[in-house]
Amino acid sequence: MHIMTTLLLARHGETVDNAAQLMQGQTQGKLNENGVRQAHELAERMAATPIDAFVASDLHRAIETAQIVAAPHRLTVETTPLLRERDWGSFTGRFITDLKGVTWPDDIEPLDQLLDRAAKFLGFVVDHHRGETVFAVGHGIINKAIQAVFFHKQMKDIQRMMNAEVRTLEIDDNVFRR
Repeated sequence: MHIMTTLLLARHGETVDNAAQLMQGQTQGKLNENGVRQAHELAERMAATPIDAFVASDLHRAIETAQIVAAPHRLTVETTPLLRERDWGSFTGRFITDLKGVTWPDDIEPLDQLLDRAAKFLGFVVDHHRGETVFAVGHGIINKAIQAVFFHKQMKDIQRMMNAEVRTLEIDDNVFRR
């Protein structure tokens, strides 16, 4: 018997570093005024949607977004490092525009490890929230990796998610088990 789990995959609201075009990576980050507004608007849009669980990356910018969206549902937010943004190593804190054409350092999280973490997250959702609707707040690159694994595509073939954007994935529990 197939049981479907609905994953509402969201990206956190805009941060101070997003607006400054800085590579955040696994830094905590802080929502800016626009990001807080985006999270509240998202909460309003999702208020009537039945949601069983809220999960967020363990980085502050994702937790804050998830807590704002979870408030009308009166649910707490579970955190997991599986949803953390890609570790950009020594690129962290640098201006994104300065990195074009620069050779990547060896301390960036390898793509295969990122994709493995994405697959583990999908397995985590099915293992812990089978048959439920889960609202999960992650980050731009990890969310791209999750979708690449889910759709069996390459990262470059997944469209970039904007801040506070949500995409729906219907997960068949027979496909994503750890």
